[in-house]
Amino acid sequence: MYGIEYKNEIILIDAGLKFPDAHMNGVDYIIPDIRYLLDKPQQIKALFLTHGHEDHIGAVPYLLKHLSFPIYGGALTIDLVKAKLEEHKLTNSVDFHIIQDHERVSFQHLSVHFFRTIHSIPDAFGIVVDTPYGSIVHTGDFKFDMTPEGKTADLHKMMQLGEKGVLALLSDSTNSEREGQSLSEHTVGKSVLELIQQCEGRVLFATFASNVHRLQQVIHAASECNRRILILGRSMEKIFSIGQELGHLHIPQGMLMDMKEIHTTPHHQVIILCTGSQGEPNAALTRIAAGSHRHVQIFPGDTVVFSSSPIPGNIIQVNRSIDMLMRSGAAVLYGAEYDIHTSGHGSREDLKLMIRTMRPKYFIPIHGEYRMLVSHQKLAEQVGIPSNRIYVLNIGEPLLITKYHARKGRNLPSGSSFVIRGKVESHEPELIDERNRLAKDGVLIVALVLNNETCQMIAGPDLISRGFVYVRDANELMKTAESHLKSALYGLEQKKEARCEIWEHKISEVLQNFFYSQLQRTPVIFSSIHSVSHPTQVKDD
Repeated sequence: MYGIEYKNEIILIDAGLKFPDAHMNGVDYIIPDIRYLLDKPQQIKALFLTHGHEDHIGAVPYLLKHLSFPIYGGALTIDLVKAKLEEHKLTNSVDFHIIQDHERVSFQHLSVHFFRTIHSIPDAFGIVVDTPYGSIVHTGDFKFDMTPEGKTADLHKMMQLGEKGVLALLSDSTNSEREGQSLSEHTVGKSVLELIQQCEGRVLFATFASNVHRLQQVIHAASECNRRILILGRSMEKIFSIGQELGHLHIPQGMLMDMKEIHTTPHHQVIILCTGSQGEPNAALTRIAAGSHRHVQIFPGDTVVFSSSPIPGNIIQVNRSIDMLMRSGAAVLYGAEYDIHTSGHGSREDLKLMIRTMRPKYFIPIHGEYRMLVSHQKLAEQVGIPSNRIYVLNIGEPLLITKYHARKGRNLPSGSSFVIRGKVESHEPELIDERNRLAKDGVLIVALVLNNETCQMIAGPDLISRGFVYVRDANELMKTAESHLKSALYGLEQKKEARCEIWEHKISEVLQNFFYSQLQRTPVIFSSIHSVSHPTQVKDD
């Protein structure tokens, strides 16, 4: 999420989420920290969305639980946001506006207009914010494709912006390390058709549900090959519904089939279009690969097509799906050699062209890992942007621009918040560290009962393991640990120590030393100490 602030006006651009890394146990999503905005709710004039991917719209429901503002975006983007708000059961009235190519939205000091771009989802736009000091351009995610599926990019307006003068360009850096130019969608469409023509059995085609261009290519191939399509996956079904309604998907009558028809339709007449190209645990293809889908199983002769590139954090689970599919007898096609996928992000030549077209005074690489931002910085230098006018910004680090110069400002309250079971929690590294240790080392609970008058143990200590050792195989170890602990606690009984925190410290110290000596690892230890006044009520089994 990016913000442009001038006097008493704030323009927000995109509000996306990220998926957690493997070490972030229990975290569902990562969203922007909005503390800075919560202090200035009246200054937020609008949220402008470049396109409808999750990393650009996924945090919108969480923002709207605390803030209120108009939302502008392309028709598909707005419909996807509306569907997301329904999922979150948000009934608050939101002021939605569908972007028109040559529309201008004006406020007291700032005004916003748009230019159409090419991405892997329709209705993608770059956003221009006109300020008293000049125009700030946010490219959104983009590439240049001279033979696209759907509408073309507005190159004429981009050139006009460059000729007029751009104060600052914020440009997509995702593929800044990739040489050349991104593959055209037209080439991919031809490859998809040729591939499906060669398949004799069923085709299971996995791609991102939001890649509407790819979905239309599969529909075209199905029509050419006299096949019918079964849609699997809730997000895929949602996109088909919205895409048809907005005219982005054109489906011949009778092409879509119901689940009940899958067993009666000849295999050479079937395409199963499904989610799961990233090996997501609950996605349709992942469940098919694991043999756990209720209606669809793999048969010898099936061909599975992965029309996507694995996101780096998903490579292991994608490979696991591929292995399971192959073990079941399917032919699996994946990778760049088949030309069945292209990135929606521009490669280095695309990025150079954007910089040369816009000719910005200041350049800010955005949207990518830090190394990608640095790579984009070097690329900008190669095409003539002075190094002292290029700013690689950290999260929360503002760029302060005046009429004559720019400089980095003091960090704003910012960062990330975690969504855990639907609730937003602040980003506390200690919380994640503790969860990681619980997952790695397991838990040992120590239960004992003390007579609060004599400070004598009258029940326990009992050791309960959860995720530390398999008790059935470590029964003797646990008995030895209990005996060792009981002996060590005898000294506290002799001292008539009544403070529970002293008992807890002793328990932790003794067991950590014991288990490290035996296993070279220690669990997270919790003590449950109960003091009672009537020991006759307690029986030690």
